[in-house]
Amino acid sequence: MQTPASPARPLVFYFDFISPYGYFAALRIEEIAARHGRTVDWQAMLLGVSVLKVMGLKSLVDTPLKGDYVRRDVRRHFRKLGISSHRDVDAPVMNPLPAARALHWVKQHHPTLAGPLALALYDAYWCEGADLSTAAAICAAAQARGLAVPDLADAIESKEAADLLRAAVNASLKTGIFGSPTVVVDGEPFWGFDRLDELEQWLAKGAW
Repeated sequence: MQTPASPARPLVFYFDFISPYGYFAALRIEEIAARHGRTVDWQAMLLGVSVLKVMGLKSLVDTPLKGDYVRRDVRRHFRKLGISSHRDVDAPVMNPLPAARALHWVKQHHPTLAGPLALALYDAYWCEGADLSTAAAICAAAQARGLAVPDLADAIESKEAADLLRAAVNASLKTGIFGSPTVVVDGEPFWGFDRLDELEQWLAKGAW
């Protein structure tokens, strides 16, 4: 009697809501996973911790020479994707903590809503230019897209949500995650929006 094959492990998708490249990847990751019989494990991380504190680097747009390129590249990708963005790449970034806490609390209590919530918040932030620094703004963005998440407003302010995010960020650092987006497939990390095609080749052909 044959032993049933183990289900394929999910694609672990690390992202920060303030990352435009994370947004571009978020728009494709579920489709990529589905083509290869995988699911997506949505993992909000914090660039403010990994890049600014741990690595001691500046943000992309604040980095001399690279910043000018990033501004052009992000706008180019929005045009390519046909997305009208009302957020200036140089605009002050929101406090990402409430959105990241919301994501991890929803993963814990309403796991099937994690992906839809992530996309709803990404759309609100990058397409509409919404400031998602408050629980009220996050709930409004979710409700505007038909997502009814019970007790979300109170949950965002809770110690549980803060603890869940802290544990997730610490785990991501131990895994070696430093940038958004990063996708880990069967222990192999692929960093960057421009690595998604290579990720697909890996999924289709196997490791090399």
